[in-house]
Amino acid sequence: MGSYFVQIMQGFNVTLSVFVITLVLSLPLGVVVAIIRLSKICVFEKIAELYIWILRGTPLLLQIIFIYFGLPLIGIKFDRLNAVYFAFVFNYAAYFGEIFRSGIQSIERGQTEAANILGFTPFQINTKIILPQVIKRTLPAIGNEVITLVKDTSLVYIVGASEILKMAKGIANRDATLVPYIVVGVIYLVLTYVITKLFDKIERKVQYDE
Repeated sequence: MGSYFVQIMQGFNVTLSVFVITLVLSLPLGVVVAIIRLSKICVFEKIAELYIWILRGTPLLLQIIFIYFGLPLIGIKFDRLNAVYFAFVFNYAAYFGEIFRSGIQSIERGQTEAANILGFTPFQINTKIILPQVIKRTLPAIGNEVITLVKDTSLVYIVGASEILKMAKGIANRDATLVPYIVVGVIYLVLTYVITKLFDKIERKVQYDE
């Protein structure tokens, strides 16, 4: 099992890169999507609504296939990992956008009105009053999406990228054994455990009386 673990971990860099890049880019993009979704300009709101509907309404696997195999038909080409990054970032931005939108809408309007009376600028209202509360209220939902992201990294096999599940599949076929899949399962369990504990710690830290 130790030997299998070493071989499988050769694909961990791909798994980790997909996870980190998706998280770093999709979270701020999700904020932008939420703001556009709440825009009073009807055209922008409808565009954001359509974007969210398409990205959440179709499987991520299908989106990866479309970007890597479909877009080259119209002259737009991505290498394997860039196609994966593109699909993951835009998919998760749609989910995070809806999470942030619900968080923003949960903030009482009176807080914004009071801040305006006190002379706060819109930027100060959003960064010092609205955003901290949104983060607090949406942390559990964000944590769930991050855990899902860990497991979704296994989908990159579809374009031939050598992440840990693809490495395990190759070893399992070679040695006619299911042990590599058990090793991968343990790796995912450890990753999700660490992330769960991390978010529990963050949630405890941001708890305060409103």
